[in-house]
This record gives sequence, C-alpha cells and structure tokens, in this order.
Amino acid sequence: MAQRWKALWQELGTEAPPGLFDELVAHYAEPHRAYHNLNHIEFCLDQFDLLCSLAIQPAIIETAIWFHDAIYDPQRADNEERSATWALSALDGAGVDPAAGQRVAELIEATKHNRPPGDEDTALLLDIDLAILGQPPAVFEQYEQAVRQEYSWVAEEMFRTRRAALLQEFLNRERIYFTERFYMQYEQQARQNLARSIARLVPDQRTV
Repeated sequence: MAQRWKALWQELGTEAPPGLFDELVAHYAEPHRAYHNLNHIEFCLDQFDLLCSLAIQPAIIETAIWFHDAIYDPQRADNEERSATWALSALDGAGVDPAAGQRVAELIEATKHNRPPGDEDTALLLDIDLAILGQPPAVFEQYEQAVRQEYSWVAEEMFRTRRAALLQEFLNRERIYFTERFYMQYEQQARQNLARSIARLVPDQRTV
C-alpha cells in the first residue's frame, strides 16, 4: 500500500508529505475500528480498480478513498467533515491545486450517503463505499458483526432498531448502486443481504 500511496501523490503532481502515510495508517489502526480500518481502505481500492476506467478524475477519487474514514469516532456525526478537513489541509500543504483539494473534500463529505450523487465521479465513490453490501452473505455478516463491535456502547435494542432503520433506507432506494457496473454486479445480492439483516435485527418488521 505504501507504494500505491507514493504513486498517487505523483499523479497529483507532487510528493507525499513526510510521515503522512504512517499517520494515516495509525488512525486506521485505532482500537475502536472493527470495520472502518485499513482493510476497508484496501477493499475500497480494490473496488476502485474495477471502476477506475470510468472515472473522470481517478487520482481525485483515489485520494478521497484514502482519507474518507481517516477520522472516525462512532459517537460523533461529523466524521466525514473532519476527514475532509484533514485531507484538504494535507493536500494544500503539499502544494496540490486548491481546486483538486476542494474536490477531494467534496467527495469525502458525499460519503455520508445522505443525498444522490451530482456527478459520475461521486457516483463511483459512493458505489465503492457501499460495495460491501453486495458481497456474499458470509462476508456481509462479518461486516455487520464488525459494525456492531464499533457500536458496542449502544444498548442492544436501540442498536437493532437504529441499524434496521438505516439498512431499510438503503433497501427503499430505487437503486442502491448508481453505476451500471456495480448495479449489475451487486444490486441483487445487496438487497438480499439487507432484507435478511433487517429480519434478523427486528423480526417483526416487514421489509419492502
């Protein structure tokens, strides 16, 4: 991953700031991260490699992937904004074009998944971040267990209710995946995974 990180900064027209890779890795290795860790970033980069030929600004998307969960505190609601701020500061400090830095920050904030993407590159990043939903059942279940670990401080009944509501929001979408590639590859499996998980979390709730 270190070599890929170095190559990315060359694509951005500069060199990686000294120590930034190690600092970022240390954040992703924080003990409270059962899912939002370096394995998640590696997974997202692998998914990006499947879609990178569709990207308008591939280096910008890849930078957003590296930073999108850099700050992660499950008890806060501003993780994306704080991660975006860190990315913007790092890019600015390295002399990257300000417009590129701002674009990275916008992409990171879009991973809140609270509105439809406004452009193709945002759609790519959102699909990459949600690719875990469309993985085989065993992999999806590992993901769900990891999320529960990250929210171990939440009472069981409350977690079940809120988690089911969040998953239902994705299930209610006309499309979970915005790119045709991931729609064809992951949509059906994602819907099966979501419905199964909701039924387990709140057995009396009827999924649509």
